[in-house]
This record gives sequence, structure tokens and C-alpha cells, in this order.
Amino acid sequence: MEGERLTDVKNLEKDIEVVESGYEFLLAYAAQGRPPHDESTYPTPHARPTLEEMLASMQNVLAALGDTEDEYEQVVAEDIRKASATLRFVLAQPLMSSELVDNLNASIHLRAVLTDFFLYSEIFKPSAQSKPAAQEEPLFKKA
Repeated sequence: MEGERLTDVKNLEKDIEVVESGYEFLLAYAAQGRPPHDESTYPTPHARPTLEEMLASMQNVLAALGDTEDEYEQVVAEDIRKASATLRFVLAQPLMSSELVDNLNASIHLRAVLTDFFLYSEIFKPSAQSKPAAQEEPLFKKA
């Protein structure tokens, strides 16, 4: 794929931020020691809205990747599919708890997507140290 541009992903930075900040929220939620409960009758904050936002953002990225032929994007897409299944499984549970969210946080599938997104995020950061001698085509076109 040398010389080809990777998939243009509209709003990629926003979707990455939703997943990263959602994970940070879930870490704090898990530390609260909340027993299994129905969120509709339990005081806030609730994990379910954050999980739904994370899932929607991952689906946005997955849709943007489409039928990519780029190997790395295929890895990201597969990781998103696995993490999405994990999020849907947790969302299907009638009761939410800190322990359930803590186990989700430990999921290798969710962590793989976070790591993929951290790497993607680095592509968007300008390098203050040095510029390449020959200007190359950017991997992503910012929308």
C-alpha cells in the first residue's frame, strides 16, 4: 500500500476522544464500588449513556473504514467489531455495577481499540522536533 492514502475518516478525532474520555469515566465509575442496580432508580452518574456513546463512536469509525484494503485499518476494524460486541453484551445486562464496568475496563478487546486509537491520534499531532526532508502525502486527510 506504499504511497496510497489511508481511509479519510471524517470526525475521527472527535470519535477517538469520545472513546478515550468514556474509558476514563468508566475507570472512575468502577472505583465507586456501586452494587448491581437498575440505573433508572439509582443516583447518577450512570455508565449506560457513556457506553452507548462509546459504541456509537466506534461504529462511526467502523463505517468510515468501510471496505478498506489497508492492513492496519483492517486490524482496527476487527478490534472495533470485537470491542463493540463486548459493549453490547454489557449494555444488554439489566443491572449495572462497578464490578461489571471494572471487568469491561479490563477487556483486552476494549483496550485494543484504545491502543489503536492512541496510535491514530498520534498521526494528527504536529511534530515540533523535525520535519522530513521531502514532504510526503499525509496518511489522513482532515475533514
